[in-house]
Amino acid sequence: MNWDTIEGGWKQFKGKVKERWGELTDDDLDVAAGKRDQVVGAIQRRYGVARDEAEKQLTDFERQCGC
Repeated sequence: MNWDTIEGGWKQFKGKVKERWGELTDDDLDVAAGKRDQVVGAIQRRYGVARDEAEKQLTDFERQCGC
């Protein structure tokens, strides 16, 4: 699955994202609206990690959930 598909099915996918990164708020995820760059930015802000680390976490998550 690629991010075009995820963006199209964001309402279903954001539940999985929220399970993995529980500190992300509904507002964070609504603003992201399935855009990968926005999700990475939200992870950075909420968890205080560098962009590279947020990218790595999201990539690992994509592999684990088959996205």
